[in-house]
Amino acid sequence: MKRATLQLKRKMLATLLLLAICIACNNGAWAQRTAKMGKHIPVIEQFIRQQFAKGAVPPFSFIYDGKPSKNFIRKWNYTATKLEGQEADVIKYRFTYTDPNSRLQAECLVTGYPSYDAAEWVLHFTNEGQTDSPLLKQVKVIDLTMCYPTQGNFTLHYAEGNHISKADFHPRSLPLALNQPKEMAPTGGRSSEGDYLPFFNIESPAGQGVFLSIGWSGTWYADVCQTAANSVSLASGMKTCELYLHKGESIRTPSVSLMFWQSNNRIDGHNKFRRLVLAHKTRKINGRIAEYPLSSGFNYRDPAPCTEYSCLTADYAIAMVKRYIQFGLKPQVFWLDAGWNTGASDYENGKSWANTVGNWTVDTLRFPEGLRPVADEIHKVGAKFMVWFEPERVIRGTQWAVEHPEWMLDIPEHNKDTYLLFDLGNPKACEWLSRYIGDMLEENAIDYYRQDFNMHPDIYWAANDEPHRAGMKEIRHIEGLYRFWDYLLKRFPNLLIDNCASGGKRLDWETIGRSAPLWRSDYYHYDDPDGYQCHTYGLNFFLPLHGTGSLQTEPYSFRSSMSTALIYNWKTTDKRSSISEMRRCLKEFHYIRPYYYEDYYPLTGIEDITRNNIWLAYQMHRPSDDSGIVMAFRRKDAKENEITVYLSAIKSTQNYTVKDLDTGIETLYTGKQLANGLQLVISKPHGSLLLKYQPTNTKTREK
Repeated sequence: MKRATLQLKRKMLATLLLLAICIACNNGAWAQRTAKMGKHIPVIEQFIRQQFAKGAVPPFSFIYDGKPSKNFIRKWNYTATKLEGQEADVIKYRFTYTDPNSRLQAECLVTGYPSYDAAEWVLHFTNEGQTDSPLLKQVKVIDLTMCYPTQGNFTLHYAEGNHISKADFHPRSLPLALNQPKEMAPTGGRSSEGDYLPFFNIESPAGQGVFLSIGWSGTWYADVCQTAANSVSLASGMKTCELYLHKGESIRTPSVSLMFWQSNNRIDGHNKFRRLVLAHKTRKINGRIAEYPLSSGFNYRDPAPCTEYSCLTADYAIAMVKRYIQFGLKPQVFWLDAGWNTGASDYENGKSWANTVGNWTVDTLRFPEGLRPVADEIHKVGAKFMVWFEPERVIRGTQWAVEHPEWMLDIPEHNKDTYLLFDLGNPKACEWLSRYIGDMLEENAIDYYRQDFNMHPDIYWAANDEPHRAGMKEIRHIEGLYRFWDYLLKRFPNLLIDNCASGGKRLDWETIGRSAPLWRSDYYHYDDPDGYQCHTYGLNFFLPLHGTGSLQTEPYSFRSSMSTALIYNWKTTDKRSSISEMRRCLKEFHYIRPYYYEDYYPLTGIEDITRNNIWLAYQMHRPSDDSGIVMAFRRKDAKENEITVYLSAIKSTQNYTVKDLDTGIETLYTGKQLANGLQLVISKPHGSLLLKYQPTNTKTREK
């Protein structure tokens, strides 16, 4: 007990030192304020109070009426309120700054997570004056410089966004150059499309670091810059925002999160972040982390030339449910993807799911009684029902476009074949859509909601902004998206949202709290095992909850798709299929899936993991019982039949049993042996290896 208490004190002192160091650049009064607050106040709460203290320049900035906020915000009227909350291990504050002349108010809502040394905040601006406000622009939701006790190089660790490529979510590490900002932003108006996922780990030369996360499902930006030998600056906000507010008008901005970590291994920071996401940014049902499902479909894309489920009927769907149950292949969820809507089955006239979105009624030719009979059969066998929607993209001439043209954003100079964007920023339209989709879920007994988004909205927002109000359409649309999802989650307490935007193109700090990407990339016609390996390997650095598809049952392919969630689209009607292989895969998935919620350690580096001539391997470790798995792949052109990897989080004084889950062979090792190098052997190219290790009291000799 004394040892544990001493370790806790050391951790608290180290974290306190870290936060004090981080703040020292911005405000020299940190030490005095810390002394006054007392030791009983959590360190992250001290950080919040110090950063947003009266008389201090807060860690955000903007330009108002042509002047930078740092020049005037300390003169604005200030309030600070600690909010009552019911969440464990959460503290909340509201800070307001109000211009005594124009009555523009900047309200900052701050949430702290003491156990994770993390804080997040979001700004709201309200014009409480009697006339239009002066121009507000260059809003930086975070504008902060942090100093450290050691001089040297800072390194930015990040992941690529989604390109629909093998390199989706590829991990990257970039040494920062002095006074040369690294500027990052997504493309097209979706938050994780392009070269950057909006989660960043900045490692200092002092064995300390900070995670920066951005919550904005549109076009954010982030600038990270080493400003001196021992300091780094962070700036982020919405890329396009130059507008004034009408009397009584309010807007919100992106949210940001900072999580501080201290270790000689930056992967410890990544794992701390993964735990933070699970604890505080993951959907909870009945107080527990929601498990995103193992899913199956209804013979996906069957038969040609039908696309997705554009030729599916109620009778066939029900028959497929019974067939899966017949062969012991029951999923947690039956997933009905695109193609069930009116008009999608008219393939002889060039129609498909892709060019009939906006017809959001059930195709009564194929589903005479709606989707309810399919849902009833699914519920009868003890599974859930998930259905695909794409409400934001609307095709000209479809039901919504004809019935509600006033709710469509258009680009007049575009030709008549382009999409329309449903105006979620229109409060009446957003309210109508929320009720409409909610009623459809209820009437058809749909348990889980899947939302897709296959277009670039940024050009629509820009084309429809009013003069001198650049960014307003984007702000209103993103506000509407969150309002819509929050409505569904409140109306249906057991609902899960699958977030798909041409795959994982809308992942950010806001969406991960409401949803998860069960189909994280549309890459390579949905079946390239090496690509799936890359996506898992890269995304696991940042997010624990994500999934993809599996079309094959041989171990190399199936294991390439392994994650916390999975959809298997195996053709049980194909005589070449093996039911026993399908069962083997599902048994293995259920056995090892819990480890994907645990700590993650890449074992084969991050240098161009897309190559065909490499091994790729990673470790998932469960600290609670000191067990874990090792997953390894030898790609088709890799010449070596063995590699050596070095396991992390292993206790050097503990003995371990390592079991090959293919052969069943068990081998005894000391923890020191595993940490100093474990040989992985795969005799043939395009082969995989899956090991399970756990502590044992059996003694072994040191090799």
